[in-house]
Amino acid sequence: MPRVAHVPIISGMNDSDSMRAVVTDGQGGPEVLSVRSVPKPVPQAGEVRVRVATSGVNRADLLQRMGKYPVPDGWPKDILGMEFAGVVDALGPDAERWQVGDPVMGILGGGGYAEYITTHHSTVVPIPDSMSEQDAGAIPEVFMTAFDAAVLQMGLDVGEILLVHAVGSGVGTAAVQMAKALGAVTVGTSRTPDKLERAVELGLDHPVAGNEDWPERVLEVTGGRGADVILDLVGGPYLSGNQRVVAPGGRHIVVGVPGGPVAQIDLRALMSRRVTLRGTVLRARPIKEKASLAEAFEARVLPMFSNGEARPVIERVFAPEAAGEAHTVMAANANFGKLLIRWY
Repeated sequence: MPRVAHVPIISGMNDSDSMRAVVTDGQGGPEVLSVRSVPKPVPQAGEVRVRVATSGVNRADLLQRMGKYPVPDGWPKDILGMEFAGVVDALGPDAERWQVGDPVMGILGGGGYAEYITTHHSTVVPIPDSMSEQDAGAIPEVFMTAFDAAVLQMGLDVGEILLVHAVGSGVGTAAVQMAKALGAVTVGTSRTPDKLERAVELGLDHPVAGNEDWPERVLEVTGGRGADVILDLVGGPYLSGNQRVVAPGGRHIVVGVPGGPVAQIDLRALMSRRVTLRGTVLRARPIKEKASLAEAFEARVLPMFSNGEARPVIERVFAPEAAGEAHTVMAANANFGKLLIRWY
């Protein structure tokens, strides 16, 4: 069961016009985070307001806190958070699909570390009937990212081999489950043996230690074929190895670069194997693209939670006042799956 970091709730911050939020006071380490009373957002045309049960913590939040990840226009600059789960609390004009009281979840451009958020109604998806609002907070960003990157963009198909770097991360654990449900073979790397063991319990077919020999091991477990799709959550240090293990006609998509953004590429290898290399982010996309993703996600991925093929993977749950501790845990790569901030 997830462990909850219990911290007393600050009193006097819960009237009808205000809410609690984790706010950044400048740029820096976890110490710049604090819980404050801020105005409660009001839904505009096409928007819903959601009372947030849990907010997901993502590595991008750490980068934003340090001033290394600009916030897209139109989103709060001093409230972190890119995903949420909760209950619809209010509707703006032309948000007909939802009703007050509907359990929903979704991704955001910012402002997710708060008791209430507003977002466009078309980017929100329902929480599966069998799941609590609290646990659903571990789904949107990681499962939508994995689905968008590996399936919608790279076309992962039945019988293909998916290689996931940093398989113990939130996106990594989501990708393994989703790929297995789609009938793909999964290979995953991690520098932590315990994370590989836990990923096998989620359905990972071939665990590979993320040491200097990982390319040889990937080729070994795939019979020399290599990976049809590479979901790269590490970045620069793995680029040369990825060039060695990508299958002919393979697709390599870069989703995160915590290992570093710069590396040399052998264009001749790219050409000879007819490789597609692409980078992607979700956060800054326009509403229309996020709405299309939400629609496809609801149709193709949400049923996986209802039939038991996928589940949220939660390492720890923190009180809002312990958001800095959550950032410290993530910075140390000490989590397998998701870290959440719980509001109720």
